[in-house]
Amino acid sequence: MPWVTVSLLVVSNIFMTFAWYGHLKFKSLPLWKAIVFSWLIAFLEYCFQVPANRLGYGRLNAAQLKTIQEVVTLSVFSFFSVLYLKEEFRWNYLVGFSLMILAAYFIFKK
Repeated sequence: MPWVTVSLLVVSNIFMTFAWYGHLKFKSLPLWKAIVFSWLIAFLEYCFQVPANRLGYGRLNAAQLKTIQEVVTLSVFSFFSVLYLKEEFRWNYLVGFSLMILAAYFIFKK
């Protein structure tokens, strides 16, 4: 597995998660400002995501790249929701995420 691709996707997902959900802590922020800040953060996401997919494609196919993306997204979001949003991580989330990881196993199986 190309670790550079995975590393870039992790960084990309950190930015993506903040772009999508970071504004939830700032409910008094006007909506238009939340949108602008989210777009600025999303630009940084793309600065890592596009190279990750370009570097990974060829060694990995598109379905495998997307699967890695989803597993990374769930991992990053789990930490984000607990550490940043102070939400509880429930057992059923773990079961659901585990089933998605099992799905990833089958996508990568030759």
